[in-house]
Amino acid sequence: MSAMEAVTLDMSAILQQAYELGDLINSSAEAAEYLYWKQQLDQDPEAQALIKLFAKKKELFEECQRFGRYHPDYNRAREEVEKVQEQLDRLEVVRNFKRAEAILDDILLEVSTIIAHAVSEQIIVPGNNPFPAGGCGAGGKCRCG
Repeated sequence: MSAMEAVTLDMSAILQQAYELGDLINSSAEAAEYLYWKQQLDQDPEAQALIKLFAKKKELFEECQRFGRYHPDYNRAREEVEKVQEQLDRLEVVRNFKRAEAILDDILLEVSTIIAHAVSEQIIVPGNNPFPAGGCGAGGKCRCG
């Protein structure tokens, strides 16, 4: 068996185990909770109407944002986006979906971190938090963390 065949076999085994891990996560109570609330959100007419309105308001705001906060409609557009976001956040189905999504996201981040650090502690695992606790993500090179 050549070295290339050995690497291919090892990669095949790793991929198989990754799929098995994915199946375990998909069959978890947390994934079921997420999928339940996603379906509820998708079927809620009020939430869907607000999501569409939010997308329109956000698009207008992003157009203003291209020119900076000195655009004449910048503040109005930002306030309209925030207003619709607040309306969305008041809906129980949205709150429950976001909570379930955050729990599942935490699980996936933890699994990713464990796998990455099993390879090397130097591997940076990206997360969804725009303000990571460990600094800028430069691996300690900038000493900000």
